[in-house]
Amino acid sequence: MNIRQSVSFKQLALSKANTQMVAVTAIAAFITVLCLGAANYFMGISSYQAKIITADKLADNHLRSDVVAKNQLVSDYRKFGSANPNILGTPNQSGSYIYNNATIILNALPSQYDFPALISSIQALLQKDNFNVTSIGGTDNSASVSNAPSNSPQPVSIPFSFSITNANYQQVQQLFTQMQEAIQPLQVENVILSGTDSDMTVTVNAQTYFQPAKEFKIGTETIQ
Repeated sequence: MNIRQSVSFKQLALSKANTQMVAVTAIAAFITVLCLGAANYFMGISSYQAKIITADKLADNHLRSDVVAKNQLVSDYRKFGSANPNILGTPNQSGSYIYNNATIILNALPSQYDFPALISSIQALLQKDNFNVTSIGGTDNSASVSNAPSNSPQPVSIPFSFSITNANYQQVQQLFTQMQEAIQPLQVENVILSGTDSDMTVTVNAQTYFQPAKEFKIGTETIQ
């Protein structure tokens, strides 16, 4: 073998070794990048799972607290509803109330707009003491008033008016006493009196209220 052939073999071996080194280096770099990417991916999954576990524990604690509050509310509601006498001073008769406390509160601020029912209740209130009612009225806004539940409901006024005649002074006093004892609060705006002490005409402009029901929603939270 001459010197030229020896150099040629060495160059070939060196070139082959370089090629192998480049290949090994490339493979190593690829594996390193792949491992780093996989590590970053699994670290992200681990962090996400940790957030989910934390949120789950927080939701569970809230739920347990809500259950305790619910049980206490049910107990308080039953105790309030069965009080004897009720908040109007009416005693329990025959083991049941015509109006227990819970019913009184619900009727005091109804969740539905019902103008005809209001007029009927005012008429019944006035007939209780045999007032000579000449008119009961107002504007029925059923077509424009919404009864839909709301996240933050507000009271809505319901104006109405009525007139009585042939009333004496004591009857006029009794009229306003009756209005104060009504289950649904009646707010008097103005009173027009005419006639004599023994023969009065009384016109009352007043309003009461209803409030749409509160809407309770279970929210959702996106965890990123």
